[in-house]
Amino acid sequence: MKLLITGASGFVGQYVVAQALQKGHQVRAVIRPSTNISKLACYDHPALEIARLDLRRKAGIVDALLGVDAVIHLAAVKDGDFYTRLAGTVTATENLLDAMIEARVQRLINISTFCVYDYLRIPTHATINEDSRIECDPLERDEYTQTKLLQEELVHEFQQNHKSQVTIIRPGLIYGRSEWWSSLLGGKLAGNLWLRIGGYATIPLTYIENCAEAIVCAAERPESIGKIINIVDDNLPTQRAYVKKLKQYKFPIPKTIPINWTLMRSIAWGMWKYNKVALKGQAKLPGIFNPIILDARFKHFSFSNQNAKQILNWQPKYSLDAALKRISSNEDLLQVQQPMVEVTKEESLCGLLT
Repeated sequence: MKLLITGASGFVGQYVVAQALQKGHQVRAVIRPSTNISKLACYDHPALEIARLDLRRKAGIVDALLGVDAVIHLAAVKDGDFYTRLAGTVTATENLLDAMIEARVQRLINISTFCVYDYLRIPTHATINEDSRIECDPLERDEYTQTKLLQEELVHEFQQNHKSQVTIIRPGLIYGRSEWWSSLLGGKLAGNLWLRIGGYATIPLTYIENCAEAIVCAAERPESIGKIINIVDDNLPTQRAYVKKLKQYKFPIPKTIPINWTLMRSIAWGMWKYNKVALKGQAKLPGIFNPIILDARFKHFSFSNQNAKQILNWQPKYSLDAALKRISSNEDLLQVQQPMVEVTKEESLCGLLT
């Protein structure tokens, strides 16, 4: 299979590219025009082609889709103001989908996020699965959630209006090399100082290699077409258990000030109501003082991966302990063994687009 993978130079993208190559697929990796390819894992693999594109602009996208069997769409912008994220996530997706229609490529695996769920209105201790309620008041959430919700709307329209073969993958918190501390563990106060909120909420973790394998499985398996699939690992830890594991494997973690979850939630609701009533909603509260965002990060839920197991025939390969050992010893999938094959100019790195 020939896969076009957007966001290929990102944290998740590099592992998805590596997983696809390891499974014998040809990969056309979309990276930004300014990206230094020598910093990419697998950059010299003979089954890898590079397409330098700015998905915020339409130019070149149709050409990049020629000969492609399926698209894995990872590209998104997590930083910056709303308009920066809108361009990098929503406009980029709109341009990609328009190009897929023109190039007659129907198969899309769109990577979404757990952020789209309506955690405020889902009862405490409920199980989050693919049928859980979607956020109905996105303006009260952060810009990342808002733009990912808009992206999912575009994908649903693409599926319905063009009879496209779409799979939506919603990973939980993806952790791995250089990505083991998260806002699901607290709120940053200043520098290396964090406020640790609660400790007993379950974290919807998925190790990067487990997640990458699930994403590639979704591209391979026709059973995933038309499905929304959540990706989390087995035996999910609480916040406290996860931090204990990080300390056990000697990961550097920030200094923290603990605060009770119930107390923090009461403080956040008080500040939110004061802002709405006295300040007419003019103050932009930090995430930890917004009760709606606070529920999305720290409210107590359980999480299901049964659909992923049944539809994708997928099992998380690495447990939390095994994953942390791999991260700490730099053993991971990014070291892909190259096959001994002759490569034509057209198949070589940058042979398609530069």
